[in-house]
Amino acid sequence: MRKEEFAAIRNAMVDCQIRPANVTKYPIIDSMLFVPRENFVPSSLKELAYVGGHIELADNRVILDPRTFAKMLNELDIGSGETVLDVGSGLGYSAAVIAKLAQAVVALEEIRELAEEAKERLLELGIHNSEVVQEHLVQGSAEHGPYDAIVLEGGVEVFPGSLVEQLKDGGRIACIFVDGSVGECKIGIKQKNSVAWRSSFNAVAPVMPGFGKREEFLF
Repeated sequence: MRKEEFAAIRNAMVDCQIRPANVTKYPIIDSMLFVPRENFVPSSLKELAYVGGHIELADNRVILDPRTFAKMLNELDIGSGETVLDVGSGLGYSAAVIAKLAQAVVALEEIRELAEEAKERLLELGIHNSEVVQEHLVQGSAEHGPYDAIVLEGGVEVFPGSLVEQLKDGGRIACIFVDGSVGECKIGIKQKNSVAWRSSFNAVAPVMPGFGKREEFLF
């Protein structure tokens, strides 16, 4: 498929998936129109870059569907002077979009191959206010924090305290809490050492490694 054809499909994605989902903030619309999503998916899946579902990257790892991701950003309302931690950035699509909204974005990815590819693809697009960090997702990246906002690119059953510690007081979190086959995106606001959560919209995603409930051992 030619670049012009992908551009037309990208416009259709925004018109048919993003705008109808009540995503109205112009910077988000502009960023999602700018970033070529097809450049940030596995090469074998380029033709599926703009479908309405998640795109699989690895076991329990996905690129979130455009509608869900855009709604999360709409709720976070990232400002141009803010620093954002993007947990589970994969090949860098989410970081590329966030980079157009924020002062800086730290793209956290624990799979070495994905992190290395993300660095290359972000540079190819001329995005220089992103830092790709390869580390376990639940550990975050404290050295680049504290953050104004944290967004998780997958599902969680438990939100780790290690990430709460890396958020500024008053900072925001967007993540998808999953319970079996159902889930909802919640927005958290840090207040001192705790997080106040509110439900935002229904969404599901695979629970990322390290974010599940600990198994209970029976004796």
